[in-house]
Amino acid sequence: MEAVRFRDQLGELVERESLRPDFGRAVRATIALMAPLMMALAGKLPFEAAFAVIAAQNVAMIDVRGAYRVRFSLLAAATLILAACSGLGGLAAAHLGPALAGMAAVAVLGGLCRHLSGDYGPSIAIASVLLYAYALVGAGGSAAGEHHLLAALAGGSFGVVLQVAFWPFRPEHPLRRAVGDAWLAVADYCAALAPEAAPGAAERHGRLAQAEAGLRAALDHAYQALAQAGRGRARRQVPGLERLRGSAVQFALLVGSLNTALESLAAQPGFEKLAPSFQTFFTALTNASRTVALAVVSRAPGHLATFEVRLRRIGHLLRVLQARIPSRAGPAPAAGEVREILGQIESYLPVVGGSLRGTIGRADERAAFSLELFDLDALTLRPLASALNLRWRFDRALLRYTMRLATLAVLGVYAFERLHLTHGYWLPFTVAVVLQPDYGSTRQKAAQRMLGTLAGGILASLMLALHLPYLPLMAATAASSFVFVYLLKRNYGLAVIFITVFVVLLTESSGPVTLDFTIERLAVTLAGGSLALLAALVFWPVWERNRFPPILARAVLANASYLRVLGRHLDRGEGYDVETSLAKRRAEKANGEVFSSLQRMMGDPKNRQDRLEEAAALANGNQRLSRVLNLVAVHLSGEGAAAAPEVLRFIASAADALESLAAAVESRGASAEGLERTRQALDGAQMPDPPAGAGGGPRKWIDGQLARAATEISAMLLAAEAFI
Repeated sequence: MEAVRFRDQLGELVERESLRPDFGRAVRATIALMAPLMMALAGKLPFEAAFAVIAAQNVAMIDVRGAYRVRFSLLAAATLILAACSGLGGLAAAHLGPALAGMAAVAVLGGLCRHLSGDYGPSIAIASVLLYAYALVGAGGSAAGEHHLLAALAGGSFGVVLQVAFWPFRPEHPLRRAVGDAWLAVADYCAALAPEAAPGAAERHGRLAQAEAGLRAALDHAYQALAQAGRGRARRQVPGLERLRGSAVQFALLVGSLNTALESLAAQPGFEKLAPSFQTFFTALTNASRTVALAVVSRAPGHLATFEVRLRRIGHLLRVLQARIPSRAGPAPAAGEVREILGQIESYLPVVGGSLRGTIGRADERAAFSLELFDLDALTLRPLASALNLRWRFDRALLRYTMRLATLAVLGVYAFERLHLTHGYWLPFTVAVVLQPDYGSTRQKAAQRMLGTLAGGILASLMLALHLPYLPLMAATAASSFVFVYLLKRNYGLAVIFITVFVVLLTESSGPVTLDFTIERLAVTLAGGSLALLAALVFWPVWERNRFPPILARAVLANASYLRVLGRHLDRGEGYDVETSLAKRRAEKANGEVFSSLQRMMGDPKNRQDRLEEAAALANGNQRLSRVLNLVAVHLSGEGAAAAPEVLRFIASAADALESLAAAVESRGASAEGLERTRQALDGAQMPDPPAGAGGGPRKWIDGQLARAATEISAMLLAAEAFI
């Protein structure tokens, strides 16, 4: 009986782990390593096995997602980059000057790869440095360059073949797309419900009817697809995806009920003051729904993290709406009904998050994600293509990182060439692995690399003392490679132990390993890690969390200044001019610095990522406020008539609130009661009643956007309570 229970538990464990990307990645990488290695040991490879093994393993390890054609293009590009770096190393190996220049070029290429993709670029950059540095060890010349290039090209192509071979064995992809389409339909439904989604009532009702029909069709399609899959190979995925589909049904029901209640509330005299706030809220629901669709299709933990930040923003908007409805709509029964439904939506959103988390295998993995919450549309459902950064502008932190990497890698090549180290390529390779764009991650990687190398070297030495025969030695090599890749994204410190074991055993397969080998590897790893840590200390002497509050405060103050400039122009009846343009540029530049700081903070160890999600929610609120102010600036007509006194008083009150918020963020010493008083003062600054009918011209639009600005500022004040 115990044996049966153990077998069942073991089967459940194997089944559960087989669904995680770590398992599939480890299987691919181990096959990519062992196949060319065994062929080389049998004398079946016409070139040096190391280049083929390294290229094959690194290409096979890439967790590529998205459309198959785009996947293949990225894998092919990675193969060509690795082959080119191998060939370049062979060409430059004979002379020190070209070798140093080539190392600098490879390091710059690595920085470019990181710029193009934060998901795929780092691994390609590190493998490029390794292959180039390894090629410098042997004889140089055109023949060596061609030999190394062909070896890496063959290995990388084998890695691509392994990737492609695994693609047909993912039967859950159509199911994920069906559930993703259902959530896209929910997003379209939310967009159609926005009070200002269409200019006329008839057009709005037509758009709403179309969205409802699309929603029903998408939900039915997802239901049928999941029902049929319950009897197929993908049945293990069905329960989690069905819960997420059911969440779409319930969420759409709540949002539809809110729309019905809003139709009654719209008849109240004060609803036009609430309409901009509800438009902001429905836009947030639309973007959150599309993020769910993006996450379930891509299975990327970064998209899950983005959704969680969006949930925080929606929570703040909900609290603002619930506080404003009584003052704007009065004691009408419809107002109470709307507040009740808003409370139900707020309670149900965490259920959606839990359902989504259950469909993502790497939900517990903290991955890099875009902290800037852009508005999404249906075309954004391209996880791989959207991961590529095609902007020409380089982040300054990444530019400094590239300069550090190039300098240290060149020094590493110079050191191992001058000292004639047998395995000196580990020096620039260790620098590339340890060095990160920020100090926190560099320090963490250095400690993990050094301790892991020491522990792995001791363990490998004990294994070699057993004098293993050929077959057990190959089995131990394959096992250590599998465990290394499996743990790489779960526990890097532990994974380093097994890569050290794997490298030592791999070297033993081609010749006996002496104690000098272990000592040299440990010394070079220590030197490379120390160099990387020293460089990071010079360029990044403090934690990013200490730098972030002043940067965010400056961005908030830039918006306050922008708002006061707009107020002066409205007071004088002036149009858009140079002063307005400069205020706009200052606000946008400050927002860019905020998001760069957030990205750097993500690189710090987890215990140094001080309330990252709350910081991201504040940053996105300030970014959206800038966009609202841009719309106000667009409507500056210069007609010469001063704005109403209520508008000017509101702008002054809103700017004061932003300045108080900036002071609280920078000092992190304000109390929740003080922020609440600031928010109440802002809410008490009433805007004038909008003109009846279609009249009012630009002033009607300006008043509406200022009402949206008030909503964003109130939400930021709420977010600041959690951040401070």
